[in-house]
Amino acid sequence: MLQQDMCIVNGWLSAARRRPSPNYNARPEGQTPELIVIHNISLPAGQFGTGYAEALLCNDLDCETHPSFADLQGLEVSAHLLIDREGEVVQLVSFDDRAWHAGVSQYFGRDNCNDFSIGIELEGTDDLAYTDAQYQALAEVVPVVQRHYAISPSAITGHSDIAPGRKTDPGAAFDWSRLRSACGA
Repeated sequence: MLQQDMCIVNGWLSAARRRPSPNYNARPEGQTPELIVIHNISLPAGQFGTGYAEALLCNDLDCETHPSFADLQGLEVSAHLLIDREGEVVQLVSFDDRAWHAGVSQYFGRDNCNDFSIGIELEGTDDLAYTDAQYQALAEVVPVVQRHYAISPSAITGHSDIAPGRKTDPGAAFDWSRLRSACGA
């Protein structure tokens, strides 16, 4: 459970642990967040609690640690938030900056979703249930972000929806109705 008086100050969520990532840049002039994108990540695939996902998002991953990491060498990706299986929320990039989470993407005809979105990575996979703690964290964090940036409840989507054919996350295991109910959509 996060703190009840949670707020956003200078783009940072007061209740989150901070671990700044170097993988971000400025949003286009005058652009504020208008969209929330839900992702998933696990490293190695299907393994949780390793710390490797957070390390990747901060350029601290030793790619020689596991054979499946070889193709991650030199990759520069991030998200605004990472929520682990226990519900811990880690903020990697200020919401006021552009995190590098969406890649080639489009939302209702607008390209480059990184320009106008907030990326939330859940430690998970497409086909394994997410934890109650993760849904609880989302239920607490997402409404705060929505209120602060005036993001519509309908402007929450999955990586698979903005990069169809290229991405599949958060996958069939993600309970969209549970999130939408928690966020008043």
